[in-house]
Amino acid sequence: MTRPRLIIAPGKEKALQRRHPWLFSGAVSRVEGKPQEGDVVDVVDARGHWLAVGHYQPETIICKVLSFATAQVDADFYRGRIRSAIAYRRQLGFATKGGAESRQGSNVFRMVHAEGDGLPGLVADWYNGVLVLQAHSAGMHRALPLLADLFRQELGADLVSIFDKSLVDDDGAQNSDANCYIYGIEPAEWEINEGGNRLMINFREGQKTGFFIDQRENRQLVCDLARGHRVLNCFGYTGGFSLSALRGGAEWVETVDISKKAIALANRNVELNFGIEASHRGVVADVLEYLNPAAQSGVGQGRFDFIILDPPAFAKNHRALQQGLKGYRAINQRAMQLLPAGGLLMTFSCSQAVSTDDFRTMVFSSAAMAGREVRIVRSLPHAADHPVSIYHPEGEYLKGLLLEVE
Repeated sequence: MTRPRLIIAPGKEKALQRRHPWLFSGAVSRVEGKPQEGDVVDVVDARGHWLAVGHYQPETIICKVLSFATAQVDADFYRGRIRSAIAYRRQLGFATKGGAESRQGSNVFRMVHAEGDGLPGLVADWYNGVLVLQAHSAGMHRALPLLADLFRQELGADLVSIFDKSLVDDDGAQNSDANCYIYGIEPAEWEINEGGNRLMINFREGQKTGFFIDQRENRQLVCDLARGHRVLNCFGYTGGFSLSALRGGAEWVETVDISKKAIALANRNVELNFGIEASHRGVVADVLEYLNPAAQSGVGQGRFDFIILDPPAFAKNHRALQQGLKGYRAINQRAMQLLPAGGLLMTFSCSQAVSTDDFRTMVFSSAAMAGREVRIVRSLPHAADHPVSIYHPEGEYLKGLLLEVE
């Protein structure tokens, strides 16, 4: 059967020739056939020369490219990509079996990272035997039953359950038949281990796929640096950075999040690992208000000498970029004002719309407005199991810096 085709306007094929996996609707002169959302389509130039194959979607990004080589997008195609993704993680030291085999004592890692593994629109995360799938495109959502079956074949007895966490995608679109177990046992919550810390995960209610796996190596850095510090973990969610700080010997740790459920789980995770007498407090509060020393609930300068800012994406898309940067500047300025001389600030943006240059300019502006001397200690990307295609720099969504405030 002949597949529908997207015909590229003359001169608009250069991005695809550079192997960028996103085709924008403005580059398409016409559509041949009647593709439905999620259908596999061929992309050809104005002279009829074949360029790529991918999933069609009637949006600004009209096609997410699956291959720049001629291919049947079938079970063998997906199996090859999944095997390649798993082999890459094994090479890094991640394992689907527990124990000493796992990298840094962790039984959690990203198994498929969308464009970074040649499967745009698909995320697959491994949680100690539970595989969480998240489809960010109609094409991948339609392919999920096949993909789940292929993962079962490849992972064998190591796989306990598969959870579909595709209910809400990056644009807020709802898939009413998602957010459910589609294979295996159905635990209400699940225990994982990262860096020696035990954590309880709720796949139905948790953010992202259940946990922020991309921060693993940055949490390890907190553990390495935390001894003797008074640590404030802002937007702390269920306490991942807080556990790392306590594991590293922090003098005191405070976790702040606006979600009561998140703080309840953070407190529970701390108690699970360090007991009820742990040097920790969970606080339900708006972070910007909490960082305001003039507010009743605010913190005074010098009370904390290590602050972590890991906020949600303030800029979901380019339309929200300037407002998002304003929010990032506000929290970073206040954090810098609160730190004593020699204090550490670990700050992040997980907004894909915020470029590395945008992020660093924001930090520069925050330092200037705070009136503090600040130096960069280290850049902080996402973890190694989140590979980025050299042709798709947008995949490097997480930007972070470790700063010393003088």
